[in-house]
Amino acid sequence: MVPFSPLLIDGKLVESSTKETFEVRNPYSGDVVGRSASASSTDCKTAIESAQQAFKSWEHFGLAQKRDIFLKAADIVSTEEWKAKIVEAISTETAATEWWSVFNWVMGANTLKSQAGLVNELRGDSFPSMNMPGGTVVTQRRAKGVIFAVAPWNAPFTLSLRAVACAVICGNTVVLKSSEYSPRSQLLAAELLLEAGLPPGVLNFISIARDKVPGLTAEIIAHPAVRLVNFTGSDRVGRILAMEAGKHLKPCILELGGKAPTIVSSSSITHCHAKFLPLPVDRMTPTFLVKVLNDASIQDAAKAIVFGSMAHSGQICMSTERVIVQSGVAQELTNAVRSLTQSLRAGNTTDDPKAQLSALFTESSAENVVNMLKSAKDDGAEVILGDLDRKGAVVQPHLLTGVKPGMALWERESFGPVVAFTIVDSVDEAVELANQTDYSLSAAVWTSDLYQAQQISASIHSGYVNINGPTVHSEPILSLVGLGGSSGYGRFDIEHFTDKRVIVTHPLGRTYPLVS
Repeated sequence: MVPFSPLLIDGKLVESSTKETFEVRNPYSGDVVGRSASASSTDCKTAIESAQQAFKSWEHFGLAQKRDIFLKAADIVSTEEWKAKIVEAISTETAATEWWSVFNWVMGANTLKSQAGLVNELRGDSFPSMNMPGGTVVTQRRAKGVIFAVAPWNAPFTLSLRAVACAVICGNTVVLKSSEYSPRSQLLAAELLLEAGLPPGVLNFISIARDKVPGLTAEIIAHPAVRLVNFTGSDRVGRILAMEAGKHLKPCILELGGKAPTIVSSSSITHCHAKFLPLPVDRMTPTFLVKVLNDASIQDAAKAIVFGSMAHSGQICMSTERVIVQSGVAQELTNAVRSLTQSLRAGNTTDDPKAQLSALFTESSAENVVNMLKSAKDDGAEVILGDLDRKGAVVQPHLLTGVKPGMALWERESFGPVVAFTIVDSVDEAVELANQTDYSLSAAVWTSDLYQAQQISASIHSGYVNINGPTVHSEPILSLVGLGGSSGYGRFDIEHFTDKRVIVTHPLGRTYPLVS
């Protein structure tokens, strides 16, 4: 009997009102590894109404009470019992490697603790009116109301927590919809907060069968009680959600795809002690563009590139896909990256100790990656590692040189274990190519010349730029942010989950035109 994932509505674990369910399959084996309740229209409305009712009291909960619930949740999730539950669920549902599943568990506690600290930022201001002598102006950060949150499968536990944590600590209530690929992993995030003392209705959890998602998602967004939508995932789905929200003039927070650039500059970083998480990782989304200039430590840059591109088989929104390398070090860099990458193999990470990389999340995703690779080769790119093939959802690491703007592999996120190299002669050309993309999520610069690094960083159109580090990095209270286009817009922060309201106290005895 495979595990069953129910809905969580008004503090209770329940079946769908229609009793409908859907299967969850492991992407490597294809085996059914779970069944999930599929929420009906009635269930979705009930979840929203529960959140709407809970908002009336949750908004006015003391900040210390909210903080303490989050800190208790962080303590609970840090136990071995919860570690085992999270690692097992993620690896079973998404075929993630053990270290990526453990990473999700570790980041869960970190997320809760950092978000708990945000209570210190939930304050307003008071000052004399500029337009009315004797008047006082007070600004307040107030919760918006019911938030509709949609979190992805690639880091299902920690990104589910991120989807709800800031919203809830700010006083909002949430309806969280899981990916159909990882409902059990994501339900754990809601159950954790409930166990820590979050009142019923503050966080409701729903999962929906794939064929019902478009219609029911539109219904949820249209509901008058829903004030904001947050979504992490592909730019294709992000555009659909933004259009639905736009029909009702509702704001969105959208963290979508990326083509993250890394510039490795040549001021000779000869001693770098940065350590990267050991490969085996899995999905976060944008492509990583590495501009390697003539002044970088090649080995350190190569390690960052391989980590950034192969972690979680390239299924990370910050993944390294494009490498723009200066001609003087191009051969040395590609050789170093190839040497490190050719020892990595994708496969059954549960039973095969030699497999460091997982399967992709679906066979259709694997097919898309292979098609992009073949198209690039047909357009003149050279394959220096890889077989241009897949076995089910498994794609082995691929390295290509001569990838140019106009190729699908340059223009679109592959979401696979792929690195595309492009050779340039100058820094200006590298920066120009870095910005020749519709993505803007993350970037990196490698150099021992920090003045040059600052100059290059300021020239890259990206929400994040990492100096002397991989693009797969973000800070817990400063989440990734796209600057529009295919990377989306908005941050998971207080500014976006609250309204800044203004209260003006007028002095008595004023005189007014017409009635003085």
